[in-house]
Parts: sequence; C-alpha cells; structure tokens
Amino acid sequence: MTESSSNKLLNGDACHHTSNGRKSTKNGFVKNHCLFQQPQKYRRPREKNRNVPHNSSLYKKPFLESFEETPLLVAVLTYMGYGILTIFGYLRDFLRQWNIEKCHVAREREEQKDFVPLYQDFENFYTRNLYMRIRDNWNRPICSVPGAKMDLVERVSHDYNWTFEHTGKVVKDVINMGSYNYLGFAENTGTCADAAIESTQKYGVGVGSTRCEMGNLDIHEELEQMVARFLGVESSMAFGMGFATNSMNIPALTGKGCLILSDELNHASLVLGARLSGSTIRVFKHNNMQSLEKLLRDAIVHGQPRTHRPWKKILIVVEGIYSMEGSVVRLPEVIALKKRYKAYLYLDEAHSIGALGPNGRGVVDYFGLDPKDVDIMMGTFTKSFGAAGGYIGGKKELIDYLRSHSHSALYATSMSPPVAQQIITSMKIIMGEDGTTLGGDRLRQLSENTNYFRKRLRDMGFIIYGNDDSPVVPMMLYMPAKIGAFGREMLKRNIGTVVVGFPATPIIESRARFCVSAAHTREMLDTALGAISEVGDLLQLKYSRREQPLPSLGWMAEESLLQD
Repeated sequence: MTESSSNKLLNGDACHHTSNGRKSTKNGFVKNHCLFQQPQKYRRPREKNRNVPHNSSLYKKPFLESFEETPLLVAVLTYMGYGILTIFGYLRDFLRQWNIEKCHVAREREEQKDFVPLYQDFENFYTRNLYMRIRDNWNRPICSVPGAKMDLVERVSHDYNWTFEHTGKVVKDVINMGSYNYLGFAENTGTCADAAIESTQKYGVGVGSTRCEMGNLDIHEELEQMVARFLGVESSMAFGMGFATNSMNIPALTGKGCLILSDELNHASLVLGARLSGSTIRVFKHNNMQSLEKLLRDAIVHGQPRTHRPWKKILIVVEGIYSMEGSVVRLPEVIALKKRYKAYLYLDEAHSIGALGPNGRGVVDYFGLDPKDVDIMMGTFTKSFGAAGGYIGGKKELIDYLRSHSHSALYATSMSPPVAQQIITSMKIIMGEDGTTLGGDRLRQLSENTNYFRKRLRDMGFIIYGNDDSPVVPMMLYMPAKIGAFGREMLKRNIGTVVVGFPATPIIESRARFCVSAAHTREMLDTALGAISEVGDLLQLKYSRREQPLPSLGWMAEESLLQD
C-alpha cells in the first residue's frame, strides 16, 4: 500500500549531523540527533543502538542531542570490574557464613529459614558487597540552604561504610552541583522567603485536613489559578507531593481495558501509577518514534488481547526532561502521532517546567507548541520553584473529574501554606508579574550556564549525554570503582556531586550527574570544571573519541574535506 503523506511526515529521512569535529571510530561511535535543516553537508553518524528517523519540518529550532557510544575497551573493563567484585562478594559471604568475617546486614534467623524469604537474594548480595563499598557518596547530611553553595556535616566510618559517625565539623561553602535548584529559588532570603514567612504568620505551617473537607484555603485557590495561567490551560490542581501526583492520578485516569504506552526511561512514579491503574502497559524505546508508532498501530489493528475489542483509552506517557539521560522528549513528533492515532498524551514536566523555554513554561514552550495539544500536563514544584508538591493541568472537565476521583486529592493533607506561597511568589517572578526582570534574567542565566558547562566538558574530552539545552548533565564514569572515587575526590575539592550506578543505570553506564543552576556564577562553574578536569585526569575519565575541529584551511579546503 502507498504510504500516506502523514506517514511520510513522521518517517522522513534522518537529518545527518555535520562531521566537522565529530568522528566515528571503531571503539567510540557518536550518536547525534539534529532535527533542523542546515545548509552544511552532513554524514550519517554511526549510532549507538538504532537509526531513528526524525522529521525536521515539525521543529522550529535546532534540536541537538548526543549519546556517544561506550568505548569497547571501557565496556570490557567495566564488566570485568563488576565480575571481580562479584567474585570477592561470594568469597566474603563464605567467610561470613563461617563467622570469620562479621556480617552487619540484617539476616533471617535460623528458625525462619523455611518461611517465605523477606529479602531478595541478589538485591541483598548487591547491597552488602557492592553498594556498601561506595555508600559514603550518598545520604550526606546538609546543614544549610541547598543553594549554589551549601554546608555539609562531616562524617566518618570505622567499619567500611556500615555505620557513620559525625565528627562535629562542618564542611563550608561546598559548590552544589547536584540539587535541582534550576532557577536558584532555593534560598532563605529575598522576596520568596519573606512572602513565605508572612504566609506562615497568617495561616500557620500545617492545614490538618484534606482539600475536600476543611483544608481548602484561599491561597490554594490562588495557586491553582496562577498555575493554569502560567501553563496556558483552562484549569489546574495542586498536590502536596510530586511523586504522588503521578502515582495517584494515573490510576484515576485509566483502568482495565485501557492501554498505557510508556517510555522505557520514565520515572518510577509514572511506572508505579501505571501499574496501580490496572491498565495494560507496553513500553517503547526511549524517545524512539518508530517504536511508539509501531505500538500505536498494533494497538489500533489488534485491539485488546483475546477479545480484540478496541481499547477504551490509549494513553502515551512521556517526560519533558529525562533526569538520568538529560534528554528532551521529541514532543512535536509525539503530538503528531497522538493526533493521528487518536490517543491521549500525559506529559510529566517535573524537570522541564521552569528550566526550558524562553518563558520558562517547559518543553511545550521550548518547542513553541500549543498547550491544548497536551491532554494532561503534569509537573512538580520541587525543582525550579524551590518548593514541594506537584500539579495537573488541562481542560476544566479533566480537573473537575480528578477533584472527585483522585486518591491524592481525596485522602492527602492539603499543601502547606508557606510552600504554596513560595510557589506563587516564584511563579510571579518568572512571569514578570513582580514588576522586575529578575525572572527573565534567571532564565537567560540558566541557559547560558547550561551551554557553557556542557561545551567545556565536551572540550575537555568527557563523554556527556543529553540535549544541548538540558540543565541535567550526565557525565559518564562507567567503571564501578570510579563511582565512589569520583564523588570522594570531588568533595575533597569542595564540589558536591551526585554519582549514579547500577541498578539505577545500565551496568556499563555509571555516571556523575550535574545539575546546572541560574544561581551558579561563572567563577563557580570554572572552579567546578577545574576540579572535574583534575579528577578526570587522575581517574582517566576522558574517554571521548571526538576529535577537535581541524584548523581552518579556507572554505574550499573545508568543502573538499567534507566531501572526502
């Protein structure tokens, strides 16, 4: 059958990224996505997993993402590292069994051996033999505002990270490269803090009831009206917890006989909500529109299993910015597919709201799209707004339905008034309704900091993932021993970072994750970058196979090189 024009629109040829400064090698492929027509000549890059077709005509601006292939030698050494750790883990378990080595982990008593096990075997093994080696990199107590700089409580361990003791000392002025403080509103002074204090004096801290009983305050009504106006939707509803906004509202929207199409890298709250709904769940490859369209087509053609009746509802669930990859959803293509196959779209903007777009209105604003094309707009106030909780935005009929059917609305305590005031004040600043240009200045500063930080890391030779405009910057570490070593060495240099490994990431893709903030000054970023470069040299982390651009030989020489 002849392919329709709309199908061609969604499955057009991929746009090839320029080869200048990019070279694919046997052990270090570069996967780049460029979704914008440019006058240069392009070569097709060798991609990591697949060749995903994109449609540049749906995009109004360049859309650049890169995921460099893990070098073969690094992958082999990483697997060997985990293998050696596993072997030593079994050896230590053998010593513990014979009481040669003391075991600190919780274990079942002998008389309970015949009961159903309380602990999963491998998870427990991983915790006591691998995670414990680097446990000191997590759960560090902070004793200040988690702004651009923070203070950490110093702690030590005398039993190889099984327990910690506080020394009584404080590590001062640690540059914070790990908090989601994108616009710098995590602060205890200024307009937002003053407004929150006034709200506390007026309303108190707690509400002591649900919204549908005695906990619906005028400040909550004001917040929801402002959120709806900020998003450009008819109505919105606020919730006291971001995680529950997903996990408790998705079950109210779908149920048995419905189909949820979920991106494979969606957040745990989305996964939990989908499972609790009782809907059929099918997973598509990350940001892969071919995979999503295939699932949509199969759902329309085959219907429900066994009965083959049409699905009651098909819901596509995606995120704006994926917090472990730093990638941005291909929203124009998702919306085109959603319209073509008459599905619904649930967009989680937890990390993108406030951090993307010229007006800070998230990924919809970033692509210049109509908010009405997104059926359910979800986001959180925990990142860019320096507060807590989440929201759902959309048509008035949708919000009215959730008010009477959402577990999070009916059974959860109302949002704390000072938290609501923090959101209102910060949102007014972003929208420019405070009479200043502070909001616009912070948005521009975040964009400049993001581009500067990403470019410098690339120039140093590190492998970083994600979209060029994403303030979430994953830097690849790969080997298990380097996860703990990187976090410790950075802290020695007064830089606070987040390191992530298996099972939160694929086993050979351990990484450090930096979060850029508008509150970071250029001096802070340069200090952090200097420390990263120093530790990178120490731990040999500069894996990138990208070659530096060739010196200019004139336009004729460059043209011939591209043709070659």
